[in-house]
Amino acid sequence: MSAREITPGLVIQRFEPPLNLCDFKAIAFDMDSTLISIECIDEIADVVGKKAEVAAITEAAMRGEITDFQDSLRRRVALLKGVPAASLNEVYESRLRINPGAHALIDAAKAAGLQTLLVSGGFTFFADRVKDTLGMHEAHSNVLEVQDGLLTGHVLGPIVDGEAKKQHLLNLCARVGCAPSQAIAVGDGANDLLMMGVAGLSVAYHAKPKVREQAMVAINSGGLDRVLEVVTP
Repeated sequence: MSAREITPGLVIQRFEPPLNLCDFKAIAFDMDSTLISIECIDEIADVVGKKAEVAAITEAAMRGEITDFQDSLRRRVALLKGVPAASLNEVYESRLRINPGAHALIDAAKAAGLQTLLVSGGFTFFADRVKDTLGMHEAHSNVLEVQDGLLTGHVLGPIVDGEAKKQHLLNLCARVGCAPSQAIAVGDGANDLLMMGVAGLSVAYHAKPKVREQAMVAINSGGLDRVLEVVTP
């Protein structure tokens, strides 16, 4: 079934709507440029005048031009060495915005009984706050190392990359007792493709071309709540 635009800015392929939200049991979201309006790492880099350098790596990784996400993240985080940890709160307060429709979609999903998961290649400082703001059930992301109030340029523990995102979604399905086909995955970049590939419904939100091509739903204009045009509560 070829891709078709069912209403302006909303493209579907490989299924026929409407689906019933109650038939799903879990929904997973990327964070940066999906649930929120920014790429946090780029904005942190702006504090030390390195936004352009970091953003170029971020863009290449999200487009799938850099295939090793872990390496790309380490390279970008290394450029943050010496940034005051207090700058993270400044980015959160002054630059981060929840994307349109996020509250409505998550509220509808929770009302239909779905477990909500935030899984991000970004950082816990932001992911935990976004999870709480949106009332989501759980979040998994990367931990920035801080010493003496400054970022060290290192990430602590295993990196949450595309494979880890997929595993977090599969683990959630196992805990809930549902098949991956009863999960929805929403993202915008190449490192979301693995989790989107195992989900029963994949949604690309204002996404990179490679992601739009593979997703079952592509929201190219409007908010995240446009999912509810094809998956009805």
